[in-house]
Amino acid sequence: MFSVTVRDHIMIAHSFRGEVFGPAQRLHGATFLVDATFRREQLDDDNIVVDIGLATQELGAVVSELNYRNLDNEPEFAGINTSTEFLAKVIADRLADRIEKGALGEGARGIAAIAVALHESHIAWASYERAL
Repeated sequence: MFSVTVRDHIMIAHSFRGEVFGPAQRLHGATFLVDATFRREQLDDDNIVVDIGLATQELGAVVSELNYRNLDNEPEFAGINTSTEFLAKVIADRLADRIEKGALGEGARGIAAIAVALHESHIAWASYERAL
């Protein structure tokens, strides 16, 4: 399996509901390093997994929809604990939608899977991987 990873970051604010979250139940900020990995079994006709420039551009567009937002105030996240794991899935699904619409080029239609990792720090991160 071949893979290409591109990176960006987001800064958000949010809070959680539930005793399991302790002090994170209060409004707080988070800065995430975002890695998006695109996987495929065979390289495309240009011998690449995906156009790195387009992948970087589209990841940037996806994270800009979340960046500098208080997710508690975003209607699409109403009543949802926007955990790191949950946000990794949101980003992966939005990238998958962009691939389906051709935003990463025709060659990207051969991508078999996307994995998104959100790094909370140098010692903790969460990820989500999905097939296409």
